[in-house]
Amino acid sequence: MADASDKVAENVPGKYYVDTNCSACMVCCDTAPDNFKMTDDEEHAFVCKQPENADEEALCEEAMEGCPEETIGDDGA
Repeated sequence: MADASDKVAENVPGKYYVDTNCSACMVCCDTAPDNFKMTDDEEHAFVCKQPENADEEALCEEAMEGCPEETIGDDGA
C-alpha cells in the first residue's frame, strides 16, 4: 500500500501520488501516460498531472490497481 507520508517530490499536488518505493516498472506511464511520467534519470515515476475528466480518472485507478509495488496512492484530496 502506498505511503502518503513518503511521496516523491515530483508529484503535482492532488489526489493521486507515487511514493518512494517505486521500482520504475513503467506500468503507470504505459497505462495513463497523460498523468504519469518517469523522472529524467528514470529512477521512479511521478504524477505529472492530476486527472481532469472521468476517462483520466479511470486510467489513474487502473494504473494504481496494476502497480506491482503498490506505490501509487489516492489520498482523496
